[in-house]
Amino acid sequence: MKKSLITGGAGFLGSHLCEKLLNLGNEVICVDNFYTGAKQNIAHLLDNPYFEIVRHDVCFPLYIEVDEIYNLACPASPIHYQFDPVQTTKTSVHGAINMLGLAKRIKAKILQASTSEVYGDPEVHPQVESYWGRVNPIGIRSCYDEGKRCAETLFFDYHRQHNLDIKVVRIFNTYGPNMHPNDGRVVSNFIVQALKNEDITVYGEGSQSRSFCYVDDLIDGFVRMMNSKQGFTGPVNMGNPDEFTILELAQKVIDITGSQSKIIHEPLPSDDPRQRKPDITLAKQELGWEPKIKLEDGLVKTIGYFEKLLMGHR
Repeated sequence: MKKSLITGGAGFLGSHLCEKLLNLGNEVICVDNFYTGAKQNIAHLLDNPYFEIVRHDVCFPLYIEVDEIYNLACPASPIHYQFDPVQTTKTSVHGAINMLGLAKRIKAKILQASTSEVYGDPEVHPQVESYWGRVNPIGIRSCYDEGKRCAETLFFDYHRQHNLDIKVVRIFNTYGPNMHPNDGRVVSNFIVQALKNEDITVYGEGSQSRSFCYVDDLIDGFVRMMNSKQGFTGPVNMGNPDEFTILELAQKVIDITGSQSKIIHEPLPSDDPRQRKPDITLAKQELGWEPKIKLEDGLVKTIGYFEKLLMGHR
């Protein structure tokens, strides 16, 4: 039985990955400090004898024996990562150093959950892995963007210097059940506002575009990447190449929920990218991976999750 360690395992993506790996027959160790992760995301897994939780902050070394490591630990929404930007950078950089050190010591494969934010506000569209990005190093989003860029640097230096078996995935906008209702991300924001019949807040004119990948598709990509041939390090883009404006997303959410919400406009936040769309040619070629779930279908599932969540909060 393969033993998998997932840092950030109680978070949005981590909780889905825990479940997926258990279903595949792995033993799973979930590591989380519960800064943004939530116990309710993994509560249904606690009775599984092959699942274990370790409360731990990756900014400190961890000593454990596993076969593979998925490094997902880091606040990923602007509200959370800008709340304590110094700690966000530490989580990305010190966390990478500690997990890479662990992987080196126990000779484990290690996957880094990087981000499309490494491309910043891109001048190349769609974004390809060879593009170096256009990132503001001193802006309010820099703690996350530059922290993840530095983590990628560390992964490739460990690979070159210590021959470590690394895998790097650049995640584009992902949504689905287990998202935090107040994380400030556009899909959860719009759904919660629509279900409450509140005004839906669109920043700027809403003409900025995003590509939205349903969580099940992304998690499938993670597992394919971890199991890919030795020597294929990435980085590899993972996201849905179907592109929508923020205004289109808001209208879809209103239509599906049948909400009475009105769309209102507020000033665009600093350093907000105008376009974001992955080129997934590499993922198709090397992993046979591409998203299968359409935005409308994924929104229906996600809205169902938030309906239950909000009912429980009343």
